[in-house]
Amino acid sequence: MRITVTQFVTLDGVAQGPGSADEDPSEGFTRGGWFVPHLDEAFVAQASDWLDLADGLLLGRRTYEAFARDWPQIPEPDPFTVRMNTLPKYVVSDTLGTGSWNPTTVLRGDVADTVGVLKDQPGRELQVHGSARLAASLLDAGLVDVLRVAIAPVIIGQGRRLLTGNRDAALRLVEHRVTPAGLVVLGYEVTGAARRAEYEGVSSAV
Repeated sequence: MRITVTQFVTLDGVAQGPGSADEDPSEGFTRGGWFVPHLDEAFVAQASDWLDLADGLLLGRRTYEAFARDWPQIPEPDPFTVRMNTLPKYVVSDTLGTGSWNPTTVLRGDVADTVGVLKDQPGRELQVHGSARLAASLLDAGLVDVLRVAIAPVIIGQGRRLLTGNRDAALRLVEHRVTPAGLVVLGYEVTGAARRAEYEGVSSAV
């Protein structure tokens, strides 16, 4: 399976608490819910198309607990409810006992080993939604195939930033669009290590 990461992010790089004020107040974060005002039909359709590709969800503990609390309470005809509640969930955590949002499997131990085993299984996409710390760890481990980012037209000024890992990566742009509400939607394939060069004038750069 390919591992794909979908992240909502502000223009200043914050990925924490996009969905509601109380989604993730950890570390004193008080500005959650910044993504919701920019949702529109075009992005909902795009997100639904992405979710159609999923054979499972790969989540960190904090995001899993928030999703497990909220998604079973969201009624149809929300276009995501049935799929979010029925897809297999894999939680990377050494502290979570068991998962209550079935079907759930808790993955313990080294991320590269446990997630690497899943990645080797046949299938389409194992999707990471939110879970920015997990996404950074997966990128560090060289396990991410696709990164999808929806940039909201807002500056928040506090909160955890996106992909704060240690490994660099080269990305190839494979999709892009701007929704009527102003979300910039970008899709990248991870192609290896970041390239570097010295600037020696325009002629050497084109």
